[in-house]
Amino acid sequence: MGIELIVLDVDGTLTDGKITYIQNGDEVKSFCVKDGLAIASWVKLGRKVAIITGRNSRIVERRAKELGIEHFFQGVDNKQEVLEELLNSLNLTMQNVASAGDDLNDYKMLKASKLAFVPANASSYVKEVADVVLSRDGGDGAVREMIERLIVHENLEEEYLALWQ
Repeated sequence: MGIELIVLDVDGTLTDGKITYIQNGDEVKSFCVKDGLAIASWVKLGRKVAIITGRNSRIVERRAKELGIEHFFQGVDNKQEVLEELLNSLNLTMQNVASAGDDLNDYKMLKASKLAFVPANASSYVKEVADVVLSRDGGDGAVREMIERLIVHENLEEEYLALWQ
């Protein structure tokens, strides 16, 4: 069994890391549609995706639902601990995990995962523990790049393309 679960940070990974507040106090986040298509495709291939984020946001919850992401955790201080609990419930190990994050609060989770990916604009400290520093920035196709690398790594190219042919 190879990589069965992708774990994603949000701010700085699925988004560009900017948080915009509008007049009424609501926040605005932008997501890359290319990341979304790749995530949805990974799910269609029977693989799992989790979002583990330190902040709380209705926007992120909505995006997770749109993409069919079943495992969604917000307001998390210790991402590795939450990931370990999720793995126990799914009967998986860290050997089945690829994770993506961009900053210090992702450090332990990235270090523990079988494969760790970071966007090009990630903190230099997390770049040091990453297996792959992606060429794309967070919120600008980094997750798409990660998933397409995993598709090749897991020898899923035929199945992946068949989803769209």
